Amino acid sequence: MKLEKFRTHFPSLRREIHGRPIVYLDGPAGTQVPNQVMDSMSSYYKYSNANTHGYFAASQETDRLLEAVRGKVAAFLGAESPSCISFGQNMTTLNFSLSKALARSMQPGDEILITQLDHESNRGPWITLEEQGIIVKEVNLLAAGVLDYEDLKNKITSRTKLICIGYASNIFGTVNNIALVRSLTMETGIKLLVDAVHYVPHMSIDVSALECDFLLCSAYKFYGPHVGILYVKPGLLDTLATDRLRTQDPAAPFRIETGTLNHAAIAGVGAAIEFIAQFGRGDDLRTKLIDAMKNLHQHEMKLVTQLYHGIKEIRGSQIYGPKIDSVRRAPTLAFTLQGKTPQQVCYELAKKAIYAWDGHFYAIRATEILGLLEGGGVTRMGVVGYNTEDEISYTLKALHEIG
Repeated sequence: MKLEKFRTHFPSLRREIHGRPIVYLDGPAGTQVPNQVMDSMSSYYKYSNANTHGYFAASQETDRLLEAVRGKVAAFLGAESPSCISFGQNMTTLNFSLSKALARSMQPGDEILITQLDHESNRGPWITLEEQGIIVKEVNLLAAGVLDYEDLKNKITSRTKLICIGYASNIFGTVNNIALVRSLTMETGIKLLVDAVHYVPHMSIDVSALECDFLLCSAYKFYGPHVGILYVKPGLLDTLATDRLRTQDPAAPFRIETGTLNHAAIAGVGAAIEFIAQFGRGDDLRTKLIDAMKNLHQHEMKLVTQLYHGIKEIRGSQIYGPKIDSVRRAPTLAFTLQGKTPQQVCYELAKKAIYAWDGHFYAIRATEILGLLEGGGVTRMGVVGYNTEDEISYTLKALHEIG
């Protein structure tokens, strides 16, 4: 991948703080946005800003925009059809809507499995269903920052209706074994919901191959604006009793989309996908995206490996999650430095124009389980496509000075 060409699309990378270019290692909380995304959103507001299903040009352009972007998202995720793709305010809002709809087909005593590793957006919507008598069980998290799959297997019963699991951990970078989980549920009729928010910015995904029933992600993690995305297996959304107005289209994918969508932001989603695709080769959008994501992942893992080994050299440092050479890892590191709180580390980094995060990042249960919450959680850094070797070297120098 031609890194310099990639970086030129991001005006924020030219900004300086304290006389230094900013090092953006805050990607797990949201990436910077390229010009193409901002231009597409601005263009929509300038020339096509209208609601849907009218006879005039701007309205018809909006209809075509939504249809086209659903197709681009379908290509990005490997979905069977654009009608499998629904949009929402964010992933959390969509998941709450989905939990309410699924609960209407469940009975008291039915069971849902969630994990101790997941972001609260894939825990809270399901935990609230306990008020209706639905039993919510947690799959245990091991000290290594990986799930206990034997525990998961043992907690599946004849009453299990749904398993909700993240594809990749937003705190430790752990990539979960979704294929194994699917194999445990395939013959039992248990539905599988995958939170892929932290996975899709880094690795190519194929929902058809995963054979999941539901998958959610967020465009602001892959260079786009704040839009939630929901994939639902063909034919399944039409069976759900979603919250909707009587004037709303009852068919998929509209069935779970409440109110007027953020059309300009959706234009930005399409532009973000096209932006990624231009860094891959292929005969169609899907193959370009697969190649581009492979290139991005190789670049990101090279840099995060450099970061990982550099942090390990700091006396008193501890990195959580799988080892860096694990095939089940995203380019995200969570660590602590002896004698410094994560807040102190990030404060000192900010003075050196390095953006990083401290805390639990809404993976609060995982932070509790590993005994990290009372100490302020962890420092988290994440590598994305626009980061460089020089930035990692500068960051490691700063961490050695802090530690």
